[in-house]
Amino acid sequence: MSDAPAASTPILTIDGPRATIRLNRPKHLNRLQPDDLEALLKLFGRLEADPAIRVLVLTGTGRAFSAGYDLGSIAERAAGAGEQQSAGSAFEVVANRLEDLSMPTICRLNGGVYGGSTDLALACDFRIGVDTAEMFMPAARLGLHYYTSGIKRYVSRLGADNARKLFLTAQKIEASEMLRIGYLTACVPAESLDEEVGRLAGILAGNAPIAMRGMKRAINEFSRGQLDTEACDQRARDSMRSAEIKQGIKAFAEKRPPKF
Repeated sequence: MSDAPAASTPILTIDGPRATIRLNRPKHLNRLQPDDLEALLKLFGRLEADPAIRVLVLTGTGRAFSAGYDLGSIAERAAGAGEQQSAGSAFEVVANRLEDLSMPTICRLNGGVYGGSTDLALACDFRIGVDTAEMFMPAARLGLHYYTSGIKRYVSRLGADNARKLFLTAQKIEASEMLRIGYLTACVPAESLDEEVGRLAGILAGNAPIAMRGMKRAINEFSRGQLDTEACDQRARDSMRSAEIKQGIKAFAEKRPPKF
C-alpha cells in the first residue's frame, strides 16, 4: 500500500469476495473530513447491494489508521448549536452504519488510531493491529462530551472500567494494552499484518453468509440490550431448512470445504 495515489476520499478495491476501503489522507494521518464521511456511507451502501462481497476490510494509507475527525470541523460546529447538532451526528451515523453492516468487517490497523476513529475501528467486528500501534481518545482534553452510541460501544465491547480509563483520563495506550483490554483482536509485527488480515478475511469469506449475517445482527442487538428474540429464533429455524445448512452438512460428510 505504499504506492498510494494523491490524497482523496476513501478508496474502494474489490478482490473476489473481499472488499477493502482505505482512508487516504496520509499527510494528515487520514484525518476525516465531511466529504470522507459522505463517501464512506455511499461505499457501505454499494457493498451491501453486492451479494458477492462477503467481508470488508477497513484500513488507512501511510503510518496511521486515522487521526479521527477534523478538529477544524469540530470548532466550526461549536459556533452554533443547530449546526453542531447536525454535523455532530454525521460521524456517529457512519460509525453506527459500519457496525450494522450485514457482512463481517475487519479493521486493519496499520498504525495509530486517535479520537473518533477509535470508535470507527471499534465498530468493526475484528481489529488486527501492528505491534507499534497506539490509541488516544482526547475528548476530555478537548472539552467534548462524546456522542452516546460511541460511549455505548466502548462500554459494551471493552467494559465500563476500560471505557472510564480511556475517556476520563484521555491517556494514550500502546498496542500491548490495546490487546489486553480487548480493543485489538490480534497484534502482529508490521511484516505479518497483511498475512494475518488475509487469513481472517479468508475464513470469514468462506463461511455461510446468511447464517453469519443473522448471528452478527443478534450479537449487536444483544450487546445493546435490544435483542429481537422472536426474529432471532425465526432466523435459527429458517437456517435448519436452508440451502446453506444442506451444503455445510454435505461438505462436512465429504471432508471438503463448503461452497456457499
